[in-house]
Amino acid sequence: MFPDIDNIVHVYAPQGNELQTHLALIEQYNNRVQNSTCWYEELYSGADFIDKMLEERKGNLVVLAGNNRQKIDYISKSIDAGLNVLADKPMIINRNGFRKLKQAFVMAEKNDVLLYDIMTERYEITNILQKEFAQLDALFGELVEGSIEEPSITKESVHHFYKHVSGKPLVRPYWFFDVEQQGEGIVDVTTHLVDLVQWTSFPDQIIDYLKDIKLLSANRWPTVINCVQFEQITGLATIPEQLNKYLNSNDELVVFANGEINYILNGVHVKVLVEWNFRALDGAGDTHYSVMRGSRANLIIKQGKEQNYKPVLYVEACIYKRIANFEQTLNDAARQIAKQYQGISVTKESDGLYKINIPDNLVTSHEEHFAQVVNKYLSFIKAKKMPGWEIPNILAKYYVTTRALEMATTTNSY
Repeated sequence: MFPDIDNIVHVYAPQGNELQTHLALIEQYNNRVQNSTCWYEELYSGADFIDKMLEERKGNLVVLAGNNRQKIDYISKSIDAGLNVLADKPMIINRNGFRKLKQAFVMAEKNDVLLYDIMTERYEITNILQKEFAQLDALFGELVEGSIEEPSITKESVHHFYKHVSGKPLVRPYWFFDVEQQGEGIVDVTTHLVDLVQWTSFPDQIIDYLKDIKLLSANRWPTVINCVQFEQITGLATIPEQLNKYLNSNDELVVFANGEINYILNGVHVKVLVEWNFRALDGAGDTHYSVMRGSRANLIIKQGKEQNYKPVLYVEACIYKRIANFEQTLNDAARQIAKQYQGISVTKESDGLYKINIPDNLVTSHEEHFAQVVNKYLSFIKAKKMPGWEIPNILAKYYVTTRALEMATTTNSY
């Protein structure tokens, strides 16, 4: 619970299974044994839900999530009405949305309200520590320029349509497979990856998307979902006719959920890649892979079978054979960072490769990350401003994703 937020929440939504799923989750949180919540929901459901919310205006902060096709329009209407907006990602899924997003920030400043998107991955401890180690010149050096073949920065993630959230199977709405409503993968989950590139590599720096970014290439490819898999994911026995345009000759859904973007940011090569599979292997889940290549060391996050599908941060010496004191430099760096993140330590894995050990008390769950985002946003509202780099960097992030979609849809054969 948040002391600065009333526990009466006014929910406005269209009728449907998604609303019932949301209400069931809140009931689950309210009734759990540990850390139970105490949310009271006042519900309005109907096709005119957004207009009703704006008409009644029972609060000064709106959280927008769900279908992405009209999300930017809901954002704009809320800001025009003088409401602070915390929006789930992605705020936009195409270039037309980008133009509206720029205008939304103009109106937010005019109306003295704050618009912010939910970037949970900034609160994953391995990402935080990767960022911290990258700022230590004696250890990391500076980012190398890289190339398309060997980028300076790589961020990759693998996701699954069938998954569990808060201990229960996640039931997805049918429109999750409609890229005109959900967005293609190259503009959806990539928002997290592009955000992490900017946040870890150039912290607190304003990025001008017109000057500091150059798109090089973009690609997209589909994941194919059959009828049996579709039912497992959505609970629907048949594929709705609204999705017929995405069916192949075998009556399987062809979903453009995968994408890769190569670009230059502040002079260094970057690659982000997202993939969606039907279901993870037993014991596995969504995974993240990241590399930051420095002139003295590489910072690598892996989350595979060897890591028990938990993210692990490694430090790899680039020129350890020529630097006899690299291990000492790394231990010094770890001690410095441990002043803020107490308990971290270093274990040597092999010559030139080291693992950063992170105590359990620093590890938070994906669900907890959402609460951390809310607390950060509330601190902005109290201060009546966000850091000067946030808005230009949000625009830079969505410039990359939406421009990449345009590039991918005009350059590949799908």
